[in-house]
Amino acid sequence: MEWLGIEIHPDTPRGGRPVTDLFRQDDVDRMMKHLRAMGAPLGIIFSDITRISNSRLALQAGAFAEEHGRFDELHEALFQAYFSQGLDIGDQEVIMQLGQDAGLDLETLGKALQEGTYLPKLKQAQEEASRLGVTGVPTFFLGDGKALVGAQPLEVFQNILRAR
Repeated sequence: MEWLGIEIHPDTPRGGRPVTDLFRQDDVDRMMKHLRAMGAPLGIIFSDITRISNSRLALQAGAFAEEHGRFDELHEALFQAYFSQGLDIGDQEVIMQLGQDAGLDLETLGKALQEGTYLPKLKQAQEEASRLGVTGVPTFFLGDGKALVGAQPLEVFQNILRAR
C-alpha cells in the first residue's frame, strides 16, 4: 500500500475553520454518527469535529516521517490527535509534539517544515490525485483503476478482492 498525502481543502487557513463553513450541521452529525459506528468495533473513538485543520504541515511531517522510517507512528499519532482528541494538526507545536512522540528528530523536522522541504512532494501527490479523479479521502485504488472512496468496512474490501 502506498499513501499519498493530499489536501482536500487546501484553502483552509492556518488555525482552521469551522466545519460548518463547508458542511451543514445535519450532515456533520450524520458523518460523526457513521464514523463512531464504524470505529467502535475497532476501539477507535471519534470526538466531535468542530473545526477543519489546515493539513499542510501534517502532510509535510508525514513525508518527513516516511523518509525517516517513522511514518506509521506519526500517521497514527496524527489520526488520534485530530479525530480522537480534537487537536489542530495545522499547529506547528502540535506537529512537533506528535513528531517527538513518534520518535522523530525534532531539529531536523522543524528545519524541514520551516524550509518547506516536502512541499514539492505534496504538490506532486496533489497533481497525481487530481489526475486520478480523487474527490475524497481515503480513496483506495485496488489495481484495476477503480476507486473505492471513504472509510469502508473490511468486508467491502474482502468482497472486492474475492471477486477478482
